[in-house]
Amino acid sequence: MGRGILGEDRDRIKMRILNFGSLNIDYVYTVHHFARPGETLSCEDYQTFAGGKGNNQSIALARAGAEVFHAGKLCDKDIWLKELLESSGVNTKFIELAESSSGHAIIQVNRKGQNSIVIFGGANRQISDEHIDKAIEEFGKGDHILVQNEINAIPKIIQRAHKKDMTIVFNPAPMGPEVMDYPLELVNIFIVNEIEGQELTDCEDPHKILDRMIEKYPDAATVLTLGEEGVIYNDSVIRIEVPAEKVTPVDTTAAGDCFIGYFLAGITSGGDIESSLKQACKAAAICVTRAGAVDSIPLKNEI
Repeated sequence: MGRGILGEDRDRIKMRILNFGSLNIDYVYTVHHFARPGETLSCEDYQTFAGGKGNNQSIALARAGAEVFHAGKLCDKDIWLKELLESSGVNTKFIELAESSSGHAIIQVNRKGQNSIVIFGGANRQISDEHIDKAIEEFGKGDHILVQNEINAIPKIIQRAHKKDMTIVFNPAPMGPEVMDYPLELVNIFIVNEIEGQELTDCEDPHKILDRMIEKYPDAATVLTLGEEGVIYNDSVIRIEVPAEKVTPVDTTAAGDCFIGYFLAGITSGGDIESSLKQACKAAAICVTRAGAVDSIPLKNEI
């Protein structure tokens, strides 16, 4: 088992994680197939769940045993989302309330367990400079910050965290053209799927994606998730491949978020890269056998 740039020989001290991310309400529609252009489609079932990549990843981190703080914004009428995080063990002192609508997602889930998602940003897109400064001020060297692409002000968050010497973890989802204008050279760990990897590198083959990521960001590690094909970790020192667990999927909605939470919980609690990847793959495998986002994320003792 190699020692990558994440420093597997570091002191085994549990690190804090600040997740500056989205808080959503998920409206989930079970369908025979995804609606096609111009088609009106009746759904087979409808449910409402707590969601948002930020929310999902914070709960996954907490359930995996990490010390996680969530920073974000939601409508004051949806305080139950904040209470759900707290009940899962997430510190919510950096969540601010707004009068505007909370972010939400409209999710189609087909009979194969695949999903198609439309997102409305709402309060997630109203993060202020003052909010960023207040949250990041309490963290520093040795702490990690996790960001996705469902909130505004990502460049400011990355730059502020870099000045505080935090380890910056970026999951560029949902991927958009604006991501290429972010200060990506400051990112320490990229966690991407194949589509995001292709957009970042203009490559399609997984190994070529990773080669190109090292060329572009030589000081960063990349974790490339490949769905049922598993995951590959790569940095300037080592490349590690871990296969996915074989299961029959029901709903893949939060699988990536679950993986991220368990992987980061592993490496920030002193675990080595390979064992953290394996633990995260097991958690994601359980996740896809259940419906919903938050409700599908397993507890640590289930892994």
